[in-house]
Order: sequence, then C-alpha cells, then structure tokens
Amino acid sequence: MAAGGLFGRLFGRRKPSALEILQSAKWKCASCDIEHHGMFDIGSRAPDHWGKAEELEPNGALRTDGDFLSEDFCVIGGEHFFVRCVFDIPVHGMAEKFGYGVWSTLSRENFDRYVNGFDDGKYSDMGPWWGWFSNNLKGFPETINQGCWVHPQLGRQRPVISLDDEGHELARAQQDSISPERLLELYAEYGHAPDVS
Repeated sequence: MAAGGLFGRLFGRRKPSALEILQSAKWKCASCDIEHHGMFDIGSRAPDHWGKAEELEPNGALRTDGDFLSEDFCVIGGEHFFVRCVFDIPVHGMAEKFGYGVWSTLSRENFDRYVNGFDDGKYSDMGPWWGWFSNNLKGFPETINQGCWVHPQLGRQRPVISLDDEGHELARAQQDSISPERLLELYAEYGHAPDVS
C-alpha cells in the first residue's frame, strides 16, 4: 500500500504531523522503501575506531588480545576496550525515548568489571564509569572522543551513556528532549524520511 494511501486513510487529506507519524502503527520510508513501525532506534554496529569489516563474533568468544568485535564488546589491538551502550533522548509527546546504539571506551579494569557482570547483570561497582564516546552521530556537532559517563544497568540491559560536557548539543537534547520534527530530521540524516506524499 502506498504511504499516501495509508496516511490518507488515517488522517484524511491533510498531511500528518511529525508526532502523528511517530505515534502511528507504521509509516513508509521515502528512502529505503521499508515500512517502519512508529519510533525506532538507530544503532552503530561498531565504534568508529574499528577499521575493519563489521563481521560480528559471538559475545562468548571474547578475546582481549588482538582485535575482537561482537554485539556488545570490542577490543582493538588488545589495548583499547569498548562496550555498546544506549544514548537515550526524550521526544516531546512520546512515552518512549529515542535511542542511539553507540559505543564507549572503558578502562581495562572497568571493561573486565562489565564483562564479569554481563550475564547476570550484577556488577561489583555500579559506576558510573568514565569513557570516551566512540561514534560520530549525524545531525549533531562532533561527538567522537567526547568525554562521557557509562552507567551500567541491571537485568542484562545495555549501559546508558551521557556526555560529560553538558553544554554539547547532544547532551542538551538528552536533558531537554527534542521535538518530533527534530527526530524526523535525524531519521532523514540516516536515510529514513517518511513518505507523506
């Protein structure tokens, strides 16, 4: 079904607002031609520092010597340690938060602490742990290598991340929330703009 037909049936002849698009059961993307279901998260499969193909190994195969990449852990050269985190941003009018799947460095000590508590979600130190934000996010001033805090979560949830520089535009978005229109702009930056023709 064409997106115009779907939106036409839902909203009549008028174009839906950004909030209505995000709250709708599904909307068609003008770029990738896929039907999205309401608000969705965007994720980075690897830290930007990872210079290889993004072929993922199982988490259980973790090696801390050499190079390793899985869904949740990354090691580069046996010296640089990364964990996958979530950077949440509230959106006006939405009960759920928009999330970026991003990576942060951790010290070897905190990386080991995270790995040791990963399966049961229990950590000897609940942090937060210091790290360096390890992805550049489209639609924001440079974020890579920004100082950040990694907050481990209970129950096998990925850690939540926050920037140390509270004046950075990304940190302000997390603190103050963004509009539905701004979220659709961010989706468009990643090639996911709604087709409302």
